[in-house]
Amino acid sequence: MSASRSGVTVRSIRQITVFTVGALSIQELPFHVTPVSEEEHELNNRVPSRPTPELKFDEDEGDTLSNHNSITALLSSKFRDIQKRLKQYGIESPRFRKRLVSRWESLNYDVCENVLYLKDQEKYKSKPALMWMGINLVITVAGAALVTFLQPMAAGSGIPYIKSYLNGVKIPGLLTFRAFVAKTVGVVLSILGGLACGKEGPMAHSGSIIAAGLGRGRINFCNGKTVSFYSAFRNDHEIRDFVAGGAASGVSSAFGAPIGGTLFSLEEAASFWNQDLTWRVFFSSMVACFATNFLISAINGDPTKLTDPGLIRFNAFKFDLKFDLIEIPVFIFMAVIGGLMGALFVVMNYKLTVFRKRYLNKNWIKIIEAGLVAVVSAAVAFGLMVGINECTDKAPFDSHAVTASVFCTDKKYNGLSTLFLTTPEGCLKALLHDPFESHGAVSLVAFVLIFFVLGVWTYGLSVSSGVFIPSLAIGAAWGRLVGMGVAHLMPENPNLQLDVGKFALIGAACQLGGILRTTISLTVIIVECTDDISFGLPIMIVLMISKWVGDFITTGLYDMNVEVMGIPTLPFECPPLCDDLRASDVMSAPLATFKTKERVENIYRMLKEETFCGFPVIEDDPMAPGKGKLKGLILRSQLLVLLQKKIFCPEGQVPPRNITIKDFRDFYPVYLKVSEIELSDEEKSYVMDLKPYYNPSPYTVEQKFSLPRVFNLFRGLGLRHLIVTDEKNVPVGIVTRKDLAKFRVGSKRGLVKIEQLKIQDI
Repeated sequence: MSASRSGVTVRSIRQITVFTVGALSIQELPFHVTPVSEEEHELNNRVPSRPTPELKFDEDEGDTLSNHNSITALLSSKFRDIQKRLKQYGIESPRFRKRLVSRWESLNYDVCENVLYLKDQEKYKSKPALMWMGINLVITVAGAALVTFLQPMAAGSGIPYIKSYLNGVKIPGLLTFRAFVAKTVGVVLSILGGLACGKEGPMAHSGSIIAAGLGRGRINFCNGKTVSFYSAFRNDHEIRDFVAGGAASGVSSAFGAPIGGTLFSLEEAASFWNQDLTWRVFFSSMVACFATNFLISAINGDPTKLTDPGLIRFNAFKFDLKFDLIEIPVFIFMAVIGGLMGALFVVMNYKLTVFRKRYLNKNWIKIIEAGLVAVVSAAVAFGLMVGINECTDKAPFDSHAVTASVFCTDKKYNGLSTLFLTTPEGCLKALLHDPFESHGAVSLVAFVLIFFVLGVWTYGLSVSSGVFIPSLAIGAAWGRLVGMGVAHLMPENPNLQLDVGKFALIGAACQLGGILRTTISLTVIIVECTDDISFGLPIMIVLMISKWVGDFITTGLYDMNVEVMGIPTLPFECPPLCDDLRASDVMSAPLATFKTKERVENIYRMLKEETFCGFPVIEDDPMAPGKGKLKGLILRSQLLVLLQKKIFCPEGQVPPRNITIKDFRDFYPVYLKVSEIELSDEEKSYVMDLKPYYNPSPYTVEQKFSLPRVFNLFRGLGLRHLIVTDEKNVPVGIVTRKDLAKFRVGSKRGLVKIEQLKIQDI
């Protein structure tokens, strides 16, 4: 213990307590500290309590510091507080950081794998499959509902409808904003839903819708509102050329093949072609391909690289696609197989389409069928991966491929997982580029059978889907199987194992050619997708042979769809064996005609009772009511606009002339309906003067014109009506598209026949 003038210091055995009291002068302050010996210190460590050292002070009555308000009282109170705190943290109080409480128990991480546990685990094996099926069901039902209720014309690939439109058939709802939304969103949902479909056909349809909207300069929204930008192109001829370019641009964007897209529009879609249209379509295809390339490259992080020209690319093969002449017979054999399987695909889909039209024609049934296909697709894929245990340790071609081990061990995976746990495009690339040992024979056979049935079932659902990629995947699977067989037959040639992708590519071309029956455009598309023109000759050979074999049995898939829907398309040439038929044999008669000045009541009644889109206008002959020389032709759409604008007046007065060509174009392409016209009884008694509005020089033929000449005139000029007159220029009938399309040429098993179809009002 020590004391100084500036403070007081108190030391004990185990701790030092320092008190500093201001600057007071303390001289020889009398107080005692009880010392503690080492023996007592050890004894205190063994007892449950440790007494705090007591400080005793000697009080001097004569000292001024002995008063209650002195420094001694202050020190005494401080020591009491310190003593309380020492007792609180002393031995007789619990030490919380140096104890364990017995009521806490450990978790049980050990699994008791007894019989009851194993039996309980059996019911969880199907949980991944149920989740897979449930996700596919929800997404597919959403896509089917979108197409079914928003715009049914968005169902399927859309190419048969585009082909019919470019042939000259008006298809309501095909090129509308609703169709665009249902098509683009629907195809995304279809692929996410796990359906066996592609996006190339919907892209061609979407491109056509965009082209038609740009050509018209107007967008018709779902709520009936219209936004108009310009009205330079407001006729069917100009919009037809825009649609042809849009379809080619869609195919070009899908495959990164501008030349192939142009040829596809020429070979498969367009019916009217000319030299000027060729470079316009090719230019639009090039721009679409470049725009797709730029966007994909930008998404990948390098917009200037431009290495992804299309959404669907076959990717360049690791080895050059070379072939020997000895392989040509094998390719021809594969072409025959592809033609037969393509014909089988078309026949099965035809039977299914007829069944759907008869029994599955309600909206809710269409949605249920789409959901059922999604569930079955997931269940079958899961069952194949579980049931076929062909494992491989070869790294897949795609580094981002999803693999599943299922029952495989030693870091191996099930070969079927790379085919089913991916998009159809990823499946195709796996079949073309995966190593030789990646897929076994049993897996490929099962995949071909199942995917073939799923492809037939999926095409024709009320969803937005295409058939290109499923067809290519089916052909690539059995083509790879053929390549594996050739490699096993000739084991002395190790290069055949490296060339298995070559046989897969030939099989894909054969299968697609057997289904669609196109040759030139598919050859160029495949060559552009593989970036190897040296393999163009074998692809062209197998496409031609597969087309011939398929045509021997049935028509192509798109032509079959057009025939089932009853669309009156016209072929390029007149049906054979029709030279003895005349215009009078095929024309529609009797005629519904109007006079140059006609009562509004007669016009309104005729439009309600007749379905004709054009009416001959004759001169008024009082001696022969209903007959007279031809003066011109007026369209149904024109009469409706005249009635809507009330371009009529009481007889003997001057009719109003407050109508322009813009008033007629404003209703294009959504024309008025008779039910939208409201007329009073007084207005029906008025007279309409048709002379300023009808076409005074329509195309006409005489009754003795042969059918081939009528057909060539109608088809070559793209006519809608062809009036048949007698020697006195009196109209006796009219030839429409349906009158010519009802004569159809059928070819089956090498036999050609001509059949006359019935025109049915639906």
